Amino acid sequence: MSSVLIITILIVFCALAFDFINGFHDTANAIATSVSTKALKPRHAIIIAATMNFLGAISFTGVAKTITKDIVDPFTIPNGHIVILSALISAILWNLITWYFGIPSSSSHAIIGSVAGAAIASAGFSIIKYHGFLNIIEGLVISPILAFAIGFILYSIFKVAFKNFNLSKTNKRFRIIQIFTAALQSYTHGTNDAQKSMGIITMALMSGQYLSANAGIPFWVQLCCAIAMGMGTSIGGWRIIKTVGGNIMKIRPINGVAADLSSAFIIFGATYVHLPVSTTHVISSSILGVGTSHRVKGVKWDTAKRMIITWIITLPISAILSAVIFSILNLIF
Repeated sequence: MSSVLIITILIVFCALAFDFINGFHDTANAIATSVSTKALKPRHAIIIAATMNFLGAISFTGVAKTITKDIVDPFTIPNGHIVILSALISAILWNLITWYFGIPSSSSHAIIGSVAGAAIASAGFSIIKYHGFLNIIEGLVISPILAFAIGFILYSIFKVAFKNFNLSKTNKRFRIIQIFTAALQSYTHGTNDAQKSMGIITMALMSGQYLSANAGIPFWVQLCCAIAMGMGTSIGGWRIIKTVGGNIMKIRPINGVAADLSSAFIIFGATYVHLPVSTTHVISSSILGVGTSHRVKGVKWDTAKRMIITWIITLPISAILSAVIFSILNLIF
């Protein structure tokens, strides 16, 4: 068995592991608001999220194609297999570290930063396709800002529309609506996040000459990544749920619906234009926008500050970590 085939198998395994970890790391965000308001019991929320994530993951491939070709060219990158394997190991390590401490970090930032870091370690800065890479970074930066703004505006509309309604009855009705918004948010999460691993596996197959340059995403790759994310979701991410669902602001059903709809709109819009975004950033920013509209002092800004710092440092840290791992693996292989 050739070393290229061995590394390709390791890449597929690690990519599915990344998707599995993404399932319990990032999907917790999608159901955090519905669990915190008791609209859904944790077990029911996880079943819905796992099912909808699977359906979302097998519905689209545009983001996967962006990941495959817009950061580096899989056919020209030196030691391409080692680069991809290093990136996956780096992203997995960062996700596990942030999950352990209950910090809603971005799997998107982690994998994109890791790919760039390992590629630069392999062939220098010139290997990066800057036009595509900067488009991805712009999407990652702009999407949480839009999510904050839309969350603020949507909840402002809700406040006016429902200000004369009975509070108890309104909350009860919005708890029912939250079941559907949680499902919608989980579906949109699947349409975007699962595709990152699909893109990584496809990049490895192209680098190893197992796929041609014009090949699409193989269905078996799409299916395996969807299953891995669904299984990861079923494990649940209670540390992240606690942070997103309660440590940003006290969430009521009407707040949760506004945040869910805002973030689902942004995530699905990004999927439609084939841009990977951080569902963690988008969902958390939506909640911050809703919280600011509701009552600025009601937002726990210390938690928000800690999250923002993590968002900023994820790209450079994952890039450096990936470069170090590449240097080690390059000596072994």
